[in-house]
Amino acid sequence: MALLDRLPTPPIPPLRIPRYSVRRDLPVPMPDGVTLLADRYVPHGVRNPPTLLVRTPYGRRGPAALLNGLPFVPFGFQLVVQSARGTFGSGGEFDPLGSERADGAATLRWLREQPWFGGSLGLYGASYLGYSAWALAADAGPELKAMALQVTASSFREAAYVGGSFALESTLTWTDLTHRQSTRLGVLTAPLVSRRRALRAAASLRPLAELDVLTGGTPMRFYQDLLAAHPGETSYWRNRDFSGTVGQVDAPVTLVGGWYDVFLPWEIRDYLSLTAAGHRPHLTIGPWWHADARHGLVAFREALAWFRAHLLDDPSGLRRHPVRLYVTGAREWRDYRAWPPPGTRPERWHLHRGGGLGPDGPQRHEPSAYRYDPERPTPALGGPTLLGSSRPVDNRPLERRPDVLVFTSPPLTSDLEVIGPVTADVHLRSSRAHTDLVVRLCDVDEGGVSRNVCEGGLRLTPEHPADADGVRRVTVDLWPTARRFRRGHRVRVHVTSGAYPKVAANPGTGDPLTSAALAPVPADQEVFHDPDRPSAIILPVVERPPEAAVADAEAPA
Repeated sequence: MALLDRLPTPPIPPLRIPRYSVRRDLPVPMPDGVTLLADRYVPHGVRNPPTLLVRTPYGRRGPAALLNGLPFVPFGFQLVVQSARGTFGSGGEFDPLGSERADGAATLRWLREQPWFGGSLGLYGASYLGYSAWALAADAGPELKAMALQVTASSFREAAYVGGSFALESTLTWTDLTHRQSTRLGVLTAPLVSRRRALRAAASLRPLAELDVLTGGTPMRFYQDLLAAHPGETSYWRNRDFSGTVGQVDAPVTLVGGWYDVFLPWEIRDYLSLTAAGHRPHLTIGPWWHADARHGLVAFREALAWFRAHLLDDPSGLRRHPVRLYVTGAREWRDYRAWPPPGTRPERWHLHRGGGLGPDGPQRHEPSAYRYDPERPTPALGGPTLLGSSRPVDNRPLERRPDVLVFTSPPLTSDLEVIGPVTADVHLRSSRAHTDLVVRLCDVDEGGVSRNVCEGGLRLTPEHPADADGVRRVTVDLWPTARRFRRGHRVRVHVTSGAYPKVAANPGTGDPLTSAALAPVPADQEVFHDPDRPSAIILPVVERPPEAAVADAEAPA
């Protein structure tokens, strides 16, 4: 049975309005004199329909219209799709992330002045479109009644610097994508070639500052801006980070994410910010990655039920509990009252000398060691990526490298379920004050295939404190997960210092990214796992049997 067939999504109501009309190229004036263009789709036979607003840099027509919300129109919603500044006919220069708040606010002012706007507004969109929605949501006013967003976050800052390390592949891919789509046939070719060109450029191991030209043939502003705007730099992100305003959004919000999506940790942070402010958002996480077409129908169904409930006063399609998770390995959906789900406890699985792993206590052994060479950076096999597939893959080729420490449990005697945030507590001594630490969780089946489940990393600097022996205690946040490790499988952990080209190689020098890798130096790493320095991965283990968890999920809130 297909995954979508098993997903308990709300039914799609029958179409009663098969026709709609379109007004193209509506001019929307901005305060600085620039004019942005929008298309308006209006269902026939509906009096005063609520409005859905989508702001996008990816085009308004053709296949893009289907992704921009056109399927909602026959169900009684009017849709306004606006091209972001500097894209697809809109005036001005495209400044990724930089203009969305001001332009969004001006668009809302224009919208309120239109005689066809009835005062009821919803925001919709995935990825950058969802970010654009967050940019204007806190100041949208009482007209904003609902938001339905997918694989996105209110800030892309941490996604651009994962754990402080520059997200090279995603940043270079997206910069080339948006640059290329403005060329002839670029809308069709960019999604197919941008990642491949970015990977080819990264494989050259040329200095980071040269890779945009190597990828797209010309310097690309957004890429260079991110190189210069390191994580600790605040001025660049001041008008580009809206995570601090999420809790101020009163409109009901529903979020759809994927376990292998590049933005998942920060999408969950947005969910937690809403709940901390007293709201009751919905959250759905499936076995998807960012460019995975499978979440499209789920997102549409969830959003349609949400908009019907909050814009048309028809809550019949809403589910009972706010959190719905797909448990990989178990291949089943579960509903919960909250994230993290109740009934889990953090359990330390200690790293042991010789490659052992388990919940038993640390053992008194010498540290494990490896050398990381930034001129031969440790690659990443699988893991979240912006374009292309992030499907879990066999990591055994990676595990044969001498710069990857591998720790594996004995075969499990019963199923082990892990649902929630995953962290690692690592005691590391490095020959370099500047170095990276990457930790990955894998599931090893009976045949020995080792598939990645989740991972995370942290860039270390001299500011990270060390003890008298030079050992630093490091906490690494991995991607959250919902995974059943089946009986007979083994739990495996990687510890290394690179995940190239997902993140840029750490040159070990502390030089700025714009000049990094001109003179890289290796790092000799030691990972301690004795009783005094017990390195471990902390797993959110489900305490109750799966049957009890499912039953509890269906109990009254």
